[in-house]
Amino acid sequence: MPAWESYLADHDEELIGALFDFLRIPSISALPEHAGDLERAAAWTADRLRHIGVPEVELLPTARHPVIVGRWHVSDDKPTAMIYGHYDVQPADPFELWETPPFEPTVRDGRIYARGATDDKGNIFAPLAAVEALVRTAGAPPINLIFFIEGEEEIGSPSLPDFVRRERARLACDFVIGADTSMFGFDQPSLILSSKGLAACQIDLRTGRSDLHSGLYGGAAPNAVQALVQLAATLHADGRVAVEGFFDGVRELDAAERAEIAAIPFDEEAFRKSLDAPRLWGEPGYSALERRWIRPTVELSGIWGGFQGEGVKTVTPSTAHLKLTIRLVADQDPETVLDRIERHVRHHTPPHAEVTFTRFPGAARPFAIDRHHPALKPAGEALQALYGRAPLMIRMGGTLPVAAIFKSELAVDTVFLGWGMPGNQIHAPNEWMRLIDLRRAMRGFCLYLLALGA
Repeated sequence: MPAWESYLADHDEELIGALFDFLRIPSISALPEHAGDLERAAAWTADRLRHIGVPEVELLPTARHPVIVGRWHVSDDKPTAMIYGHYDVQPADPFELWETPPFEPTVRDGRIYARGATDDKGNIFAPLAAVEALVRTAGAPPINLIFFIEGEEEIGSPSLPDFVRRERARLACDFVIGADTSMFGFDQPSLILSSKGLAACQIDLRTGRSDLHSGLYGGAAPNAVQALVQLAATLHADGRVAVEGFFDGVRELDAAERAEIAAIPFDEEAFRKSLDAPRLWGEPGYSALERRWIRPTVELSGIWGGFQGEGVKTVTPSTAHLKLTIRLVADQDPETVLDRIERHVRHHTPPHAEVTFTRFPGAARPFAIDRHHPALKPAGEALQALYGRAPLMIRMGGTLPVAAIFKSELAVDTVFLGWGMPGNQIHAPNEWMRLIDLRRAMRGFCLYLLALGA
């Protein structure tokens, strides 16, 4: 057994205890009353890097919560990787649905239950533990490392673009290791080749000064809910987005890439049943997995107007509202797509209504890494050694905004390596991480860093 692996085994209880201390800090970035807890979590993270032996550790301010930057230069002959993660977490409510307190980590049936257990405290703790094991047994990490751990990921990392731009020299690296993602399945290693971008907007539709009596005015006065439903129905046709120009610039996958996705062990019927849906729905000509991973979408994520209470209110509504979330693929630009959706909305708004179109901040570009990137091969080798099988090359329907930020500001790609699993309950009550996955993650990062060093 390698010395680093013996170290992890011998210090297992100590390491898990340290993670529990991290998990006890309610570092909720979305709630202003937890600003002090964010400061505590940042200080804990900086102290952990110092405990490992990282020579340079700084807490750097942003417009909101501090970023921890650590630097360990080993040799000019070695590559430099930046390890990215975040110390902030989502709110824990509804508290009554937690079986044990969200900020008192508990082990049940081989799982750690706590807010942040997977997203992202468990995932970012794993590479820190790996570096500790390598340093304690070899004296230094096998490559040059930069640690970049932020506290705003769960609110869209609003300070990150300006911070990274300002600190380009300090953050210069060859590539990023993103410790904030998941594997395809239990005991099924995977590497992510792409993730979708994101844009969002709200449509507020108005047909008059106030709601009206539906008997006295119905049939003559315009109805805002009816007008909005009519408008919303124009966004899709037979499962395909019907916005003119929406697909312009979309990078189509070739036959080999589609065959690679088709070979993923994904059961559409089992997926349908897991949703309790009568049928699946979406763009014709693509599998469910392709629609989730490589096709852009427009989702109606919220719609409301008129009377919402129990029983009946005889009213003709004068306002109605619609929220859209748009997932983008290479090479779509969020602002260009929103321009086209706004143009579509204004063109299809019924003449008896007027609309206000509002764009939400936090848009993110899609991300893709070249499958031949030199940092991917050693990641695959590490996972092969860890699991005894080659990793799947997968895509993500979710959005990883930091990858696009690092790409645009630092001109580097991100290799995502994380040990979230299906059903981890991230962002939900009873979030968990399996102990076996946490321990695998520590070993996996050791194997990866050693492979990079070799």
